[in-house]
Amino acid sequence: MAKMKAGQALAKVLESWQVDHIYGITADSINNTVDGLYQEKDKIKYIQVRHEEVGSLAASADAKLTGKIGVSFGSAGPGATHLFNGLYDAKMDHAPVLAIVGQSATGVMNTSFFQEMNQDPMFVDVSVFHEQVVSAQQIPYVVDQAIRAAYAHKGPAVVIIPDDLSGQEIEFTEFKTAPIYKEEMHTKFDAATIDQVVSAIQKAKHPIIWAGVGLKGATKELVAVSEKFSLPVLSTVPATGVMPTDHPNFMGSRGRLGTKPGFEVSQMADLVLSVGTNYPFLRFLPEGVKIIQVNNNAADIGKQRDVDLAILGDGKDFLQELLKRDVTIEPTKFLKAARLDKQNWDRWIDTLASDDSEGLPAEAVMKTVKAHAKDDTVFGADVGNNTEWAIRQLPLNKNQKFTLSSWFATMGYGLPSGIAGKLSFPDRQVVTISGDGGYAMVMQDLLTEVKYQLPVVNVVLENKVFGFIQHEKIAAKQAPYGIDLLGANWAGVAKDMGAIGFTVTDQKSLDTAFDKIDELQKAGNTKPIVVDAKIKNVDPIDTSFIPMDPEQFDQETINNYKKTYNVFGQPALSEILKNM
Repeated sequence: MAKMKAGQALAKVLESWQVDHIYGITADSINNTVDGLYQEKDKIKYIQVRHEEVGSLAASADAKLTGKIGVSFGSAGPGATHLFNGLYDAKMDHAPVLAIVGQSATGVMNTSFFQEMNQDPMFVDVSVFHEQVVSAQQIPYVVDQAIRAAYAHKGPAVVIIPDDLSGQEIEFTEFKTAPIYKEEMHTKFDAATIDQVVSAIQKAKHPIIWAGVGLKGATKELVAVSEKFSLPVLSTVPATGVMPTDHPNFMGSRGRLGTKPGFEVSQMADLVLSVGTNYPFLRFLPEGVKIIQVNNNAADIGKQRDVDLAILGDGKDFLQELLKRDVTIEPTKFLKAARLDKQNWDRWIDTLASDDSEGLPAEAVMKTVKAHAKDDTVFGADVGNNTEWAIRQLPLNKNQKFTLSSWFATMGYGLPSGIAGKLSFPDRQVVTISGDGGYAMVMQDLLTEVKYQLPVVNVVLENKVFGFIQHEKIAAKQAPYGIDLLGANWAGVAKDMGAIGFTVTDQKSLDTAFDKIDELQKAGNTKPIVVDAKIKNVDPIDTSFIPMDPEQFDQETINNYKKTYNVFGQPALSEILKNM
């Protein structure tokens, strides 16, 4: 047992959970807690962000990239409320995070003192755990319990600490209870259930797998099942990368962020094997599709759509059981047609990327990022049209990592995710993709990357508009009101902030910039980089509904869709299948 300030004991608890960095901004209501971090500065790095929202988003990104808890803090009042965006992102994406929130000293609480407010009720909805400590001695205990709750319930935990309490001296003995956070769930499946699944696959004409984040870590098994049973694979957008993106059986995703083959294959499916996902757009599949859902959360089964066979268990274990069955299905006409559909799509994207005669296409930027990416690059994507382009082209086929704000979908996630990526994986290349709208929300924290020498490559796609909303305005036949943005010299601003900036306007300048970035990385550059890509404002193809099947749509409808999105060289899947 040792005597120390409660704030230092708090820091030691974080250390026991292998937390090596924490984000925040200090202030009078949390100064004693931060002083405790100072006492442990050799073991925990305090990352001073320029806005608490960035810290909380980075903590969420840490958790999603590593599976380990991310931690941020804020002072009482405005510091606390600034944390909400990142906390809700973590809640929606089931990421374990801890928020330490300052509070006025106990002597002035409940007296309408400056910035003093009842904060605990604010966090009721967002958190899986929320407590305000009432004594210095209980601070390390409550923080330890909060971390356990965050892991157990996969969400945000909040601890509110009156500043005078964290500055008091206590007797502290490090806890003996192991910091257990890896949940190993192994499922024993009934043999008859597995046989039923195999039989359903054999009887189906157009079976597919829909893979979710529950299959992270099961890439080998997913590829093997796809090949063994001749199953095209779709992934949810958050699960991009669970199936190698360059595998011929991978169709991409369905929805507005998806692909033509992703939509057509799922639209034609008569059996969907949904594994490890509570995908909301499952409800939009045609009637009559047989659905088998495998999920380790009973509450998620049948939540989006009534299913024909519900299987409770771990997705990876389920795939392993399928692989044990002595059944192999040779590549079917449906799978072969789906592969051709995907090849046509990839060829079309590549053609779009190759034409900068009327301005720089976003596809060209993504193609160039792909060409210069490493086998273990960490990618972070913001929210908007940039997400569509990133999902469709980034290489996630080896040991790369990818993170985005998927369910909460908050703009401004890109740059913070880059901070988290570089801190969590300092030896890897880290690239973020943002639109000019999302980037402008958090660009002040490029200073954080400069201060801590985080050489993140921040790609900013500037088209001077809220492009994702522009599409909705067009679809609703509304005036394009309130969506235009003032452009800026983002590369110049980056240089003024101590970073490196490149402005690119065509393929030549794009290639020159990334060749120089390669040189900088090889030379051990420690400065963040901003690639200011001035792209043409083109509405990316909406793949949530694709009226191209001549068996279902008249020629005028098909022609209008093709004209709207400059679609060429891509017959409908039904046409490909008919000609097999």
